[in-house]
Amino acid sequence: MLDLVPVGSGSTPTAALRASTALVRRVEELGFLRYWVAEHHGMPGIASSSPAVLIAHLAAASSTIRVGSGGVMLPNHQPLVVAEQFGTLEALHPGRIDLGIGRAPGTDQRTARALRRGTGALGADDFPEALSELASYFRGEGPVVAVPAHGQQPAMWLLGSSGYSAQVAGLLGLPFAFAHHFSGENTDAALALYRDTFRPGVLEQPYALIAASVLAAETDAEAHRLAMPGALQFLRLRQGNPGLVPTPEEAAAYPYSDQEQAFVEDRLAGQIIGAPDTVRDGVRALVERTGVDELMVVTGAHDGADRLRSYELLAGALAPEMSGAPGTMAG
Repeated sequence: MLDLVPVGSGSTPTAALRASTALVRRVEELGFLRYWVAEHHGMPGIASSSPAVLIAHLAAASSTIRVGSGGVMLPNHQPLVVAEQFGTLEALHPGRIDLGIGRAPGTDQRTARALRRGTGALGADDFPEALSELASYFRGEGPVVAVPAHGQQPAMWLLGSSGYSAQVAGLLGLPFAFAHHFSGENTDAALALYRDTFRPGVLEQPYALIAASVLAAETDAEAHRLAMPGALQFLRLRQGNPGLVPTPEEAAAYPYSDQEQAFVEDRLAGQIIGAPDTVRDGVRALVERTGVDELMVVTGAHDGADRLRSYELLAGALAPEMSGAPGTMAG
């Protein structure tokens, strides 16, 4: 699962982080394989701005589930810093840490400059060099010694929402994670490019996952009611007004224009929302169509209890698939 640590209207980041702590423990019990957190900045409704800190906490609060970044946005950080952070995490929790790397800053240019303490942007041509430097620290071949990164290699993934990272992951023989939850129109092409360009490297065979938005409730109608706040939050983000996750009541009362209503409906159409049987059929169809090795689920809801219940219902609906989880492929 992918956790954005959503902060709901009327709540606080402290409450959101506590909900995520309870959630990682529960999904571990349910048999989920991975728990990733995303890096976002400047968004009041998302409390996951510091993945390394959060991963350390979540890994300490659990015992077997893999915990990682989905992802660390490499343009925002010096490779040495990322190597030291994730080398420390791997040393603390051997065999349980995933380092998912993205090439986009994931924020506006002003915030990106504040993060990097510089004015220049990291372009596509710079990303392979930065990625290569990062990997070199774990091998002990970097320009300086990274302690304790050398010898503490976490499982490294490349993340993407287009074909660029798919191609890089394929050429380097790395596992690839695609952001289907917000770039579904590019999913099939990116996966095909990854498989076509794959060369043995870290892996002998291609291995891909996609992240999809899934929300389960007792009925289809209730699931759609709980999904509306996330759609409204995303609409406001696209309008340049990021904020907290509204309540279902706030989302129902919002005066949508025709254009906004169309945007929300299109957003929800790309998600798997409904009662357990509905989400089971939707998940199976998506996995069959894309041929991915893993499905990573991101669930947006105003209330942490609703998110937790969604994962419980999903695990129950997909019991055969959950019992057949592939284990530690990239470990």
